[in-house]
Amino acid sequence: MTAALAEKNGTDSAPPPAPHTRRPAARRRGEPGRERAFDEVPRWQIYVPLGIYLVFTLIPFYWMLLFAVRPAGSTSLVPWPMTGEHFSKVWNERSFAVFFQNSMIVGVCTLISTTLVALAGGYALARFNFKIKNAFMLALLCSQFIPGALMLVPLFEIFKSLRMINSLGSVVIAETVFQLPLSIILISGFIKNVPVSLEEAAWVDGCSRLRAFCAVVLPLLRPGLIAVGSFAFVHSWNHFLFALMFLSEQDKQTIPVGLNTLIGADSVDLGALAAGGVIAAVPVVIVFAFIQKWLITGFSAGAVKG
Repeated sequence: MTAALAEKNGTDSAPPPAPHTRRPAARRRGEPGRERAFDEVPRWQIYVPLGIYLVFTLIPFYWMLLFAVRPAGSTSLVPWPMTGEHFSKVWNERSFAVFFQNSMIVGVCTLISTTLVALAGGYALARFNFKIKNAFMLALLCSQFIPGALMLVPLFEIFKSLRMINSLGSVVIAETVFQLPLSIILISGFIKNVPVSLEEAAWVDGCSRLRAFCAVVLPLLRPGLIAVGSFAFVHSWNHFLFALMFLSEQDKQTIPVGLNTLIGADSVDLGALAAGGVIAAVPVVIVFAFIQKWLITGFSAGAVKG
């Protein structure tokens, strides 16, 4: 009857609350048998090694910037008063404006060609099965162990027969060829993470393979394409050997070769050399500053196959 009255009044009869039971206190830090969690590591054990690494990384950049902006003959460790005479000298008198333009052309063309060819090759490896697929992948990996210096003579003979010596196109082709193996492997990993069912759904809707790839797969590959393209650009921007061997005229040379011309047999203009180094480093720093988020996302997306 009591239960009926409780149900009628809209209340449930609940047993009295159990007496409060105190949980055993967690082991305190330092007690034996307790594993220390990652977030309980003292902060100084993280920040001190990172600070030391940061100091050793930034000191060379500060030293280069110091020589670039302080007046000639000064020995001060503080860049004050600052001057821009070294930048004006290398930009106008040492033809760094031409070197910068040539390096930008080589970098952008290498980025575009490497990304397009790697995209096609990576899609073929990710979506098609053929007999020599494993052997081809092994050949791509093994090609990374071949230094570029061993290929200089064959490439020089090929470009000479094609009349491409002293042409920026020869450097672009050489840089693209040496960037392709790793780029194809990375792009194929990114494409494997995209479910093939998305393409099949587009095929059912009447799309061709190319249209389905451009509409469905390509937008999902943006982090991977940015990662591959950025490394192709940076490598071609900083590479010295191909530009030195294939370009002889001064108006065709790139920034790494231009920096080498600042080192004389008997003396070195440290101010001009430091200013040229700053000019060479600025585009790379800007590129990584803008693509940092996409770069991390791209490598994390291609790290495992989903």
